[in-house]
Amino acid sequence: MTDTTDLLARRNAALGAGAPLFYEVPLHIVRGEGVNLFDADGRRYVDMYNNVPCVGHANPHVVEAMARQQATLNVHSRYLHESVVAFAERLAALHGPAIESVILSCSGTEANEVAIRMARFATGKRGVICTNATYHGNSELVGSLSRLNQQPDPDANPAVRGIPFPEKYRPIAANLSEAELRDAYLARLGDAIAALKANGEGVAALIVCSILANEGLPDIPAGFMPRAAAMVRAAGGLVIADEVQAGYARTGTWWGYEVTGFTPDIVVTGKPMGAGLPLAATAASRALVETFRAKTRYFNTFASSPLQAAVGMAVLDEIENRDLRTNVATVGAALKASLTQRKGASAAIGDVRGHGLFVGVELVKPADGSPDMELAKRVINRLKDKGFLTSNAGAFANVVKLRPPLVFSHENAAQFLDAWDETIAEVAA
Repeated sequence: MTDTTDLLARRNAALGAGAPLFYEVPLHIVRGEGVNLFDADGRRYVDMYNNVPCVGHANPHVVEAMARQQATLNVHSRYLHESVVAFAERLAALHGPAIESVILSCSGTEANEVAIRMARFATGKRGVICTNATYHGNSELVGSLSRLNQQPDPDANPAVRGIPFPEKYRPIAANLSEAELRDAYLARLGDAIAALKANGEGVAALIVCSILANEGLPDIPAGFMPRAAAMVRAAGGLVIADEVQAGYARTGTWWGYEVTGFTPDIVVTGKPMGAGLPLAATAASRALVETFRAKTRYFNTFASSPLQAAVGMAVLDEIENRDLRTNVATVGAALKASLTQRKGASAAIGDVRGHGLFVGVELVKPADGSPDMELAKRVINRLKDKGFLTSNAGAFANVVKLRPPLVFSHENAAQFLDAWDETIAEVAA
């Protein structure tokens, strides 16, 4: 077996100690193919986590498009290029008629920053509302929205207000009907709107991951999302759907907002768009995009390039030509149903939820149902030892996060369920 100790020491020196790694014993991955990853010793792992190579690791169609374009031409965006325009047109057309134009960038962080600035320019206000356990990126602006429930002073930024993320599993008030619970969460949104108006910031935008992925994929009280969007618009703000994780067929539909039932003004996409090539987008009406362009000199050397367009087109081709939305819907539904059936097998399984090929299993302490982050860590490490790569996530880091490439099959799911049953029996009996 290859010794990773020396490589880890070199990594710490080259990148700085503390750069994040998965698992108690880090993996040295050297190759990928489809849903599989291979380590330096040739051992195969089924990838149950990575949404970046959404159409499969080393997808031949994507690789060929990337190599062909790089061998032909790759320049910045200050020249006309047919494929860049065609890709932006095709991407916008995947949304409703209100989404007309696209600003291409290289990361979800950048695309979210463009979206927030766009909303601020359009509304003349600065206030941004998000959930208190979200994550939208790493820049100073976008990072100020992250996990407000874990920050020493969640009100330190007067232009940002966090609201409790809507959920049915651990509701903010007990013994309420679903409609009453929805209204209780909407009341918290109303408080945030009022606070931003009172302090003079006003409401520029509500930004949400359409399926609340980083919050742990909670089941949202019915009707919350469309009513929240209406409240924000009534206050003069815009609605930003962060589809970096939720979009690109992840839920079995093109967009997560289709599943949770609201219509955004601005849509942000990233990660899976380029299947590994840095590619992100902020899409909105032409009026919103042109207002942003008129007020900024926004330019990214590596964005809106022929290479981005070629790869972006290839990813869309694969999703459509292989009907991966149907695969995601059918395999994902079966996987979720099978895991739900297992809730009774162990008192440590508190909840199973998700959409398409994005499923979360909440692990809890049987004595009181409180989040069990340590158990989640044990489970993901044991699954890794059995050849399945997952991670823990959610507001309390106690949700086992299952988010494989879209080509994940029923056979892959059956193999994973066998490993899951063994793991739960070993560490959570």
